[in-house]
Amino acid sequence: MGHSRKEEIAQLKKERKEAKAAKKRKENTRAKLVRFLIVCEGKRTEPNYFQALIANQASVVREVSVEGEGCATVPLVKRTLEIKEELEKERDMQFDRVWVVFDKDDFTDFNDAINLAKRFKFRSAWTNEAFELWYYLHFEYLDTAISRHDYIQRLQKVIRKRLGDNSYKYQKKDPNIYNLLQELGSEDLAKRYAIRLRELHKDKGNDYASQKPRTEVDLLVEELEHPEELLKKLYQEKAE
Repeated sequence: MGHSRKEEIAQLKKERKEAKAAKKRKENTRAKLVRFLIVCEGKRTEPNYFQALIANQASVVREVSVEGEGCATVPLVKRTLEIKEELEKERDMQFDRVWVVFDKDDFTDFNDAINLAKRFKFRSAWTNEAFELWYYLHFEYLDTAISRHDYIQRLQKVIRKRLGDNSYKYQKKDPNIYNLLQELGSEDLAKRYAIRLRELHKDKGNDYASQKPRTEVDLLVEELEHPEELLKKLYQEKAE
């Protein structure tokens, strides 16, 4: 049996009403979104960690693009600007927060990279000396300047102890490291220790290369886990 003209009009009105409601929901969701761009020095280690982190965080106020570049400090910051401009043009949108993630290593332009990021209004989740410091702080406090190799050895030793498995071998590109840290260590402890290290080096000013060990990764983790707090801050900045 066919529909009457009256029924067809009623159905059309219903569909238009539903479409309008869906559009409004989409607009309201965008109003709550914080769009992050994270560009990492490492091609796999850091991107794997942050991808796992955001996968475990249910939120309607987060949209994240994580890029792994594999280049050093100042060139990485410059490349981040290029990526930002490319993605914003491609997606017809703007990022609310841009983070650059890199280590000190043996690079001599470490301070320059941090200062350049500031000029571009980027945030730097840097670590002096190795990203593995952030991992290790999930288990123990460390304020001794040691090498990248030593960080890995210490991290591997403490994970073996917690696992009760002496055959465990830390792999830099391990996609499961985030979950392992959550299971065996304490992220809250790592955050407290990272703050403690910043306090330890606060008298050294802008000579970041001399502040070893130190990490800013906790600041990025905090924003990714609590983007609603960042959203409030962004709104306040726009209102001022």
